[in-house]
Amino acid sequence: MGIVEAILLSVITAATPLVLAAAGELVAERSGVLNLGVEGMMIMGAVSAFAATQITGSPYIGVLAGIGAGVLFALLFGFLTLTLVANQVATGLALTLLGLGVSGMLGEGFLGMQGIKLQPITIPLLSQVPFLGPLLFRQDAIFYLSIAVVAGIHWFLFRSRAGLKLRAVGDSHASAHALGVDVVRTRYLAVLFGGACAGLAGAQLSLVYTPQWVENMSAGRGWIALALVVFASWRPWRVVAGGYLFGAVSISQLHAQAFGIGIPSQFLSSLPYLATIIVLILISHNRRMTLINTPASLGKPFVPDR
Repeated sequence: MGIVEAILLSVITAATPLVLAAAGELVAERSGVLNLGVEGMMIMGAVSAFAATQITGSPYIGVLAGIGAGVLFALLFGFLTLTLVANQVATGLALTLLGLGVSGMLGEGFLGMQGIKLQPITIPLLSQVPFLGPLLFRQDAIFYLSIAVVAGIHWFLFRSRAGLKLRAVGDSHASAHALGVDVVRTRYLAVLFGGACAGLAGAQLSLVYTPQWVENMSAGRGWIALALVVFASWRPWRVVAGGYLFGAVSISQLHAQAFGIGIPSQFLSSLPYLATIIVLILISHNRRMTLINTPASLGKPFVPDR
């Protein structure tokens, strides 16, 4: 039971940034915006959170700094694609490259420093429950935030008037505009929310998952988060299931090496990305399921009165 508990704790820690980043991107895509810059926003959130924590000594300020970095990069993406109507795919790729470069420059002075870990929140009594206590009631604040964010997104999208407007913008921005919905404003808010979630996911990487700064520590998780949105068919709770599935795949390589299983480490390290490719192939064979929830205006530029 001790080994199983340790593995599950590792899976939760590995899955949390994937769930957060994918949930934020889901909201952006539901509004019709395809932001491929999730990786760049995550790595900027990671370096900003670590730097702010080292300077102030408070990981909570670091979390806020990570969110702020993600929002700033999302604002840049929104300005280029929504105001200047630049190509969303090219801009997202450029944002990722920019984030990787800027983070390496900003984090150079923090390499090798011992990080300050965001400590778990222990819920009295419930944390003492055997097995489930440490798994569910002795976790860091970002884990609880990830569950709250997904629950809030589900309620917002399917139970609120504002969520209905956002989905309308994603399905047909011309019709939504004709009905008086401010399409650009709605998409700006969705993109900024996605940036905040990506920045928070990056903060989790440098303050919880591995409390230190390592260049390119996001290691492709932003791309996995993008695949998760498609895997989840743009449904919030499916993002959680997919995130924990991919988190389990990521952790399996570490425990396989620890148990001395005779599989090349390079192959084990590629498992999360191999799983991503397999999932995307399986999804592509069921086009009907994919098209049911795919926002019809996804990736399409909008200019009022054109």
